[in-house]
Amino acid sequence: QVHLVESGGGLVQAGGSLRLSCAASGRTFNSYAMGWFRQASGKEREFVAAISWSGSSTSYADFVKGRFTISRDNAKNTVYLQMNSLKPEDTAVYYCATADGMYTIPAMYIYWGQGTQITVSS
Repeated sequence: QVHLVESGGGLVQAGGSLRLSCAASGRTFNSYAMGWFRQASGKEREFVAAISWSGSSTSYADFVKGRFTISRDNAKNTVYLQMNSLKPEDTAVYYCATADGMYTIPAMYIYWGQGTQITVSS
């Protein structure tokens, strides 16, 4: 069992930056790939970024490439999402999740956090 808690969300102006954190409990954190997803109001949950268990591989959705960076610190059982050049269309609830691979499909992820709201004002 892995328990995930996201933090770092909030309100930011367009062009600003935020860093999300996802703290995990459980001894097997560093056995899992980690992903970030987001869900805007009235829309389906979509893939944002993923990172391998070692941190050596990353994957991004096209709409965040060059703006967002995923990283992890296995010693701290934490994964991060650095978000720069934020746009109003990035407004959503952001979730972290675990999986046995770097999938882009939400159904492939096993454990989920409760989500953190990001609101980008224009």
